Amino acid sequence: MGVLENSLPPNMLFTTVDKFLNWSKKSSLWYMLFATACCGIELMQAGASRYDLDRFGSVFRATPRQSDLIIVAGTITHKMADRVKKLYDQMPSPKYVIAMGSCANTGGPFFKDSYSVLKGVDQIIPVDVYVPGCPPRPEALIDGIIKLQQKIMEKKNLVKS
Repeated sequence: MGVLENSLPPNMLFTTVDKFLNWSKKSSLWYMLFATACCGIELMQAGASRYDLDRFGSVFRATPRQSDLIIVAGTITHKMADRVKKLYDQMPSPKYVIAMGSCANTGGPFFKDSYSVLKGVDQIIPVDVYVPGCPPRPEALIDGIIKLQQKIMEKKNLVKS
């Protein structure tokens, strides 16, 4: 830094375009909820003032056209699967998915005996992060969002390795 020191204006930042794009994507994850069961209560708790998802740049949006993250929380039946897929398809790219809870991950306690429950939301849309638990605590969801942010930061947009 010796040559450049004192020759550049203060507050100058050097980085790659990929890192800048990824930082902007991870810092503004606007999520859409698809909460159908008890995981939805924990999801609402994570957005409330005690845990405050806003501090991670995650803001709730009620429309898929303004969301880049869908958090699927709870049991998904075969009847709802088409709606979930339609909402996912309406989201702009890049789009991300968090499956929250055992029911969204694998069908949960309904895995074996229920014919109407989808055995995991990954059968209809690609899932980026799985949050385990029945229901998972808000801290687990926050950990899932942090893992998604780390995954976004590792992505190569312009430079292929």
